[in-house]
Amino acid sequence: MSAERKYGYDQQYYDWSPISTRSRLTWPNKNRMALCVILSVEHYEWAATNNFADGGLPGSLPEYSHKSLELPGGVSGSGRPYPDVMSYGQREYGKRVGIFRVMDILDNYGIQATVAIDAATAANYPFLIEQFQKRNYEMIAHGTAVNQMISSKMTQEEEREHIRQTIDVVTKATGSRPLGWFGPEYGESENTVNILADEGIRYVCDWPNDEQPYPMKTSTGSIYSLPILLSLDDQYTHWINKIQIDAYTKMITDSFDVLYRESAATGRMMVLNFHPWILGTPFRSKYLEIALRHISKHDGIWNASASEIVDWHRSQTAK
Repeated sequence: MSAERKYGYDQQYYDWSPISTRSRLTWPNKNRMALCVILSVEHYEWAATNNFADGGLPGSLPEYSHKSLELPGGVSGSGRPYPDVMSYGQREYGKRVGIFRVMDILDNYGIQATVAIDAATAANYPFLIEQFQKRNYEMIAHGTAVNQMISSKMTQEEEREHIRQTIDVVTKATGSRPLGWFGPEYGESENTVNILADEGIRYVCDWPNDEQPYPMKTSTGSIYSLPILLSLDDQYTHWINKIQIDAYTKMITDSFDVLYRESAATGRMMVLNFHPWILGTPFRSKYLEIALRHISKHDGIWNASASEIVDWHRSQTAK
């Protein structure tokens, strides 16, 4: 679907919908707010493969096993030559240490996370899969690896194969076909939403443009958008904007306070995306707990998975 410049939007996936004109949204049991925590659990490739930002499928990853990679030349996303041991190690810290610290904190507040897991992680870390299933976490597809971002430089056939491979690997590793999709680095092409709907994905988390879920328009099937609060994505705040961790906690609590106040009029949603290699570090994890403690003191909060939120919203708007 090519972009068309015209008055209004230049894409066809949804119409403008001011929140002030929508019908009142109520959450289950008369809760005021829905809280969804997404954990992005990602693999950073040890060696450069054909990056999706430049088109092409990762031919050296047929089994999604980092052990089989050969070392070509190239420069990583951080600007360091491969093997980028620092960036690889940071993501690996999240899967070796940080994820367990974050899960312990979520356990303390009764929060069941939604895990965005890429194919390489799903195939190579069965112990983590067991831990997520033990906690009844929903797992959604997250591409093949964090440095394999979808873009419009891919052909439609390449993109469809990438999406299918990801879904198949996550399904095999978890025993359940993923219902949701969160692209690596929020990456999409002009065709992604149509392809996702055609492949049976029920919702996508790449469009950070609302505080309620909404249906998207496609030619191939039904799909919803579950918007993440990008301004509170820990990679966006810490890695890109260099926000101090104490200020970040205040950003979360201040955002929650505003949403909670506004939720007296209509249901609001707070979708937070955390990376265990960032918020799972010792000094940051303390501030994550402070933020969740603040939220937990309030009544009327529905701790929900991404699918639960989408399914409820669909059932309400279908009436």
